Amino acid sequence: MRAWQVERRQRTRHLIELGGLVVKAGIVELTNDDRATIYGALLWIAAKLQSDEGEHARDLWASKGRQAFDAERREDRMGRRT
Repeated sequence: MRAWQVERRQRTRHLIELGGLVVKAGIVELTNDDRATIYGALLWIAAKLQSDEGEHARDLWASKGRQAFDAERREDRMGRRT
């Protein structure tokens, strides 16, 4: 496989994973799949990260994300045990 094909597949996988996070967070349902609302929210996030409060927001959001991933892993493990 050519290098550009590998890179394209990696990029596609990355974009799919990012889209999956939007779905997993419930944003698609909460916005009724309104792309303008989702894009606007992402722009707001980007502006927040570029502001004086950016580091605090990043730390807070990273912590919440890790907690959610950990809870999901625990639920998956509990589901497999039953």
